[in-house]
Amino acid sequence: MLTDVRQRRVAEFVHAKGSASVQELAAALDVSEATVRRDLQHLADTGVVERVRGGACRPHSIRPEADHAAFDVVAGRETGAKRRIARAAAGLVRDGDVVALDIGTTVFAMCPYLHERSITVVTASLAVVAALSNAPHIDLVVMGGVLRPNYQSLVGVLTESCLRQVRVDVAFLGAAGVRPDGAVLDSTPSEVPVKRAMIDVSSRSWLLADHAKFPGSGFLEIAPLTAFTGLITDNAAGPDSLQLPPETDLEVLVP
Repeated sequence: MLTDVRQRRVAEFVHAKGSASVQELAAALDVSEATVRRDLQHLADTGVVERVRGGACRPHSIRPEADHAAFDVVAGRETGAKRRIARAAAGLVRDGDVVALDIGTTVFAMCPYLHERSITVVTASLAVVAALSNAPHIDLVVMGGVLRPNYQSLVGVLTESCLRQVRVDVAFLGAAGVRPDGAVLDSTPSEVPVKRAMIDVSSRSWLLADHAKFPGSGFLEIAPLTAFTGLITDNAAGPDSLQLPPETDLEVLVP
């Protein structure tokens, strides 16, 4: 197993349970306890976990409930920046496109601007399904999976498998944060593989992120920002603080 893959699984295990012992992690990943200790030290040095005697725990700075805020609570914090980003994103959609919509609240804000379009929408977000169910010219393709009730989304291997059966013209995704080195992060282990699959099956993919996402939060990397076609953000956001390779062809739209 590659080191970065193993360390990501260690982090996911610790964050999902809140804490884990070296013995638990070694058994779960089928590696030696010495390997687990080295991984935990690396993750602790980067702030992903907090070392405790015999294992590690979720950092105190990351509140468990922060990863599980209800969708309607987060969506209720909609700002003018989110609406501008959502409108600009909808403007990139062409009639006839197959469009993948992520579970994020900024992506959800695109729905009013897509309602009259003639497109196919692929999604694992029940909030998107509800918003577009009566759209006259939209075909909805709903990914199956395990219900994550508080965020009105479907997750898991079934969702990933469903996504890999389709081909998408353009995908729109949200994230919890974007580090200065361009790593796009999230904090919900069950959502990250779905986001990665959405990028993989799409000809074009756009990240929707307002200024609060620079650097935002998150401990799991979805993908580097350069894996996206482009970024849609607001005037106060952080592209100027990103340290991307000079040869990158990432598009940045600031509506």
